[in-house]
Amino acid sequence: MNIFLPSGDKLEIENGATAFDVANTISKGLAKNALAAEINGNLVDIYAPVGDNDKVRIITDKDTEALEILRHSTAHLMAQAVQRLFKNAKVTIGPVIKDGFYYDFDMGDDKFSPEDLEKIEKEMAKIASEALPCKRRVVSIDDAKKEFSHEKYKIELIEGIAEKGDKTVSLYDQGDFTDLCRGPHLDNTKRIKHYKLLSIAGAYWRGDENNKMLQRIYGTSWFKKEELDAYLNMLEEAKKRDHRKLGKQLKLFTIEDEVGAGFPIYLPRGGALRATLEEFERKEHLKRGYDIVYGPQILKQDLWKLSGHYDNYRENMYFTSIDDVAFGVKPMNCLSHMMVFKSEIRSYRDLPQRYFELGTVHRHEKSGVLHGLMRVRAFTQDDAHILCTPEQLNDEIIAIIDFVNYVMGIFGFEYEIEVSTRPEKYIGSLENWDKATEALFNALKAKGLPYEINEGDGAFYGPKIDIKLKDAIGRFWQCATIQADFNLPERFDLNYIGEDGQKHRPIMLHRVILGSVDRFIGVLTEHFAGNFPIWISPVQVRVINITDAQLDYCKELTAKLKAEGFRVDTDFRNEKIGFKIREAQMEKIPHMLIIGQNEADNKKVSVRLRSGETKNELDFSDYISVLRESDQNKTLNLWR
Repeated sequence: MNIFLPSGDKLEIENGATAFDVANTISKGLAKNALAAEINGNLVDIYAPVGDNDKVRIITDKDTEALEILRHSTAHLMAQAVQRLFKNAKVTIGPVIKDGFYYDFDMGDDKFSPEDLEKIEKEMAKIASEALPCKRRVVSIDDAKKEFSHEKYKIELIEGIAEKGDKTVSLYDQGDFTDLCRGPHLDNTKRIKHYKLLSIAGAYWRGDENNKMLQRIYGTSWFKKEELDAYLNMLEEAKKRDHRKLGKQLKLFTIEDEVGAGFPIYLPRGGALRATLEEFERKEHLKRGYDIVYGPQILKQDLWKLSGHYDNYRENMYFTSIDDVAFGVKPMNCLSHMMVFKSEIRSYRDLPQRYFELGTVHRHEKSGVLHGLMRVRAFTQDDAHILCTPEQLNDEIIAIIDFVNYVMGIFGFEYEIEVSTRPEKYIGSLENWDKATEALFNALKAKGLPYEINEGDGAFYGPKIDIKLKDAIGRFWQCATIQADFNLPERFDLNYIGEDGQKHRPIMLHRVILGSVDRFIGVLTEHFAGNFPIWISPVQVRVINITDAQLDYCKELTAKLKAEGFRVDTDFRNEKIGFKIREAQMEKIPHMLIIGQNEADNKKVSVRLRSGETKNELDFSDYISVLRESDQNKTLNLWR
């Protein structure tokens, strides 16, 4: 029979051949490195049969799919080790996640300990050394139920598969371990060499708080030891940069049980950082022709029904009532902005209309996913909505992309772009969705920007461009978003008078630049490890005296700096100068003015930078010009 390779070349092979046979026919080296295969677009095990005229691609550790297959196989290896060590453990699900995997176990009344992770790792190594083949078999739903009669979670999963109409399921056997799985998997446990179990957490079965709490073990797996070591080093660096730890150390924010999980309170320094970011944003939006607007925190529930949020998003919303009228607490700012547009008759000459609001929104997040400022229930978006004509759409999207690029350049962020397309749950016509998606693609192509497609992850009312920032240690964070929306203007009957004197429907762009301001502060904190650029640093300058003899001059300097609008604090305690400098460095203060008698007598300033570098005996006017320059240029440098 004939099969076709990715190059288009035809390869003749024996009937009954497997993907491994294809690899072996191409070269012995490829067969040795083959991990799995893709047949007619479907990922399969390396020993899966091939058929006449199939298109076959061999997967090795060089392919993007390989890590996921390795990690899925490592999850099974871990589950097998757990069941060998803990006879009462019931396995549930074990998916691959970004950079690793996890598996959930029902341990009855027992709980895993950190010491257990070491035992499990040793057992995994033992199983790997046994070189157990991992084999797939397909059985009927009834046979699968019999085989897993002692595993209630697997029974529930099998019944869910049956409800979708499937008559069979695939199982994977690995020595004394069998699991329900689609696959594919590595063919032998000996291929799994470089892994680490990372942490233990609680997790509700199927994410439902009404279900039993399970024990979740997280792990990671890599093809090379150097890759595993690099990842573990990155995790250690991430711990040092954790914005929750730094937020406490630098006195930025607090989240208190008395207030409620997911509701951050900004302390004075965090408030200064946030206010600086927000003021920067206001100025940049005004420069680009946006109008600042404000909408209420709650709007009538009927309005949320009209928008589609009630049917498609209400599980993420909070509701209340006033005078027996139902209201929804806003999870987004778009409804108020549409009402701004509707507040008067619009002509084509008035478009585009660009409305900007630093709007606080509330979303019902499950307690298990809350994480410092990164995932909260109340946050502020730098939200804007642009209503424009079809002819203006491309230019408006390009202008937003340019805006994002400018802002991310200020903070030194590289980024990647994804286009998220129509989800299963959506509103509006397919024609409008196609137009909106095409508009996003056209703008990115016009800018010559590379992008990935994230199928089915758009908002329910429109596709979107997601911009993911790369931080200092290589992690990606979702921040800026651009959504093209033909649907809400139709639902809200928005229109403008065209050049022909007739009513026309505008197109709406939803967009954020930083995204959640709160989340962006968390990302900045971790990206800079708390060493904020001087222009956004909560405290830009600390004035420190050496003895009480310099107090008057120090107070004079402090007053002048504050009058210039700089964020300044003081340390006039009766402590040794070395102690005061160390404390300022622990608090990551960018500039310390060290004032001794020489500086006081000659009306000079000596500056110690956070880096340890010093600038001695400067004229105060020269120092002020450095600060002004840093503020104006938004520099990342500590000094010019």
